[in-house]
Amino acid sequence: MASAPSSTSELPRAGGTHLPDTARDLVKILVTGPFGVGKTTLIDSVSEIRPLHTEEHLTEASVHVDDLDGVREKETTTVAIDFGRISLSGGIVLYLFGTPGQDRFRTLWDDISYGALGALVLVDSRRIDASFDVLGLVEEAGLPYAVAFNAFPDAPSHYTGDQLRAALDLEPGTPMVTCDARDPHSSVDALLALVQHLIDDRPAEAR
Repeated sequence: MASAPSSTSELPRAGGTHLPDTARDLVKILVTGPFGVGKTTLIDSVSEIRPLHTEEHLTEASVHVDDLDGVREKETTTVAIDFGRISLSGGIVLYLFGTPGQDRFRTLWDDISYGALGALVLVDSRRIDASFDVLGLVEEAGLPYAVAFNAFPDAPSHYTGDQLRAALDLEPGTPMVTCDARDPHSSVDALLALVQHLIDDRPAEAR
């Protein structure tokens, strides 16, 4: 499976909380995926402003509610949204909205996804079936999306790109890349794959 196109050697940073003067297109993007897949980490790694997080510690009360299979080491969870911002070349500014990953927060989905132009869906290849519900929500919302497999250290490496695409039942035109959510450059590359998909998906006269 190919990685996303390489970004520039230096990440675009606005250097403050204010929008750069070159800002032309402001785009709302969802960063979504199942519980514990790395959404908060990705937004942290790329945001040019101090990210907003709504994280709380997991407690014993959630043991019988949240599926911790494969993420036993996780100690906190997003209970509303994560938010960050990144400025790309060409005057494109992405507002990144991270969604909570558990079923019990699904009622927030419509509010968080309202006005979004697309979604970056993070997937953990160690537990692919955990992504099915999120992909269903994205498709029901009619959002164009790209899939990024977060490169966990113990992720299986024997699957081919075709096998992974078939397992997720992705359309041939849906971008599918690998990324390391901890790495700013890798995370930006995944976002660029989505942005390019959004541009290609628009009618020619609107590009």
